[in-house]
Amino acid sequence: MKQYDLIAIGDSTTDAFIRLKDASVHCNIDHEKCEICLRFKDKIPYEEVYVVPAVGNAANASVAAARLGLQSALISNIGDDYFGEEALSALKKENVGTEFITVNSGKKTNYHYVLWYEDDRTILIKHNEYDYRLPYFNDPKWVYFSSIGENSVPFHEVFEKYMNEHQNVRLAFQPGTYQMRFGRKKLSGIYRRTDVFISNKEEAQRILEVGEPDVKKLMKGIMELGPKIVVVTDGTEGAYVYDGKSAWFMPPYPDPKPPYERTGAGDAFSSTFVVAMCLGFSVQDALRWAPINSMSVVQYVGAREGLLTRYALEKYLSEAPANYIPKLI
Repeated sequence: MKQYDLIAIGDSTTDAFIRLKDASVHCNIDHEKCEICLRFKDKIPYEEVYVVPAVGNAANASVAAARLGLQSALISNIGDDYFGEEALSALKKENVGTEFITVNSGKKTNYHYVLWYEDDRTILIKHNEYDYRLPYFNDPKWVYFSSIGENSVPFHEVFEKYMNEHQNVRLAFQPGTYQMRFGRKKLSGIYRRTDVFISNKEEAQRILEVGEPDVKKLMKGIMELGPKIVVVTDGTEGAYVYDGKSAWFMPPYPDPKPPYERTGAGDAFSSTFVVAMCLGFSVQDALRWAPINSMSVVQYVGAREGLLTRYALEKYLSEAPANYIPKLI
């Protein structure tokens, strides 16, 4: 059985990007909550549709790892339909191991609709119910665990047991929608076993069930759940890391031109940070790597096309401005 550096676990999907032009966005006074609006009971014109197979938090991480030089594989579920075949083909072209992907007879592959307006998106999601199982695999250096479906609580118990029995394997945890809904108490064992936790600011608030705006306090709150390193991103404002002793802020990498479409920027950051750690880099160096892949991804449609090779990423790093460094906070 092949030895992998990183194995990602989570649902995969096909994303259909529908580029809208006849829409509007309405926000509250603090711009904390915004809504996209379309005319009701009308025919709404759109500009273009782009279909991107084999994406999702874990799938994106497996591709990012492969492009950056790691041996990576994906544990996921697909249906026995056209979109499942397309997903397997896309992953194989990216040199991602697919032997742990389960093809579910009589079921559909997850398919999401991305309403793309200006440079951002609203995603209509549906996780099909699969029989989640943990296959046998040789211990990788890292496991990257992320979003899976609503019926996956028993799988989390099996996964927690595996991680506790394989202490040599390091765990990166990027909670998905349902994992946040399960609550931190139900997944307390996974939080305690996590080496690197990654979420955005709003997700950290949701997990802790607080409205705390101070990212440093949020990171300390997450660390109390058990993770050894906590990473919290804040969109275009930058990202933060806390290792229990020191906290750093990392500014974004300068965009070469205005972002085209932002899907996958967070996954690119999260997976690149973990890949750098897997390669033996320090937290500070991993912080310098991660925003570069985010910058690149938002120049393209979808979460995969803009992911960089190691050579390309290091070239951007060599051309970074002098102030592109982590800052102690």
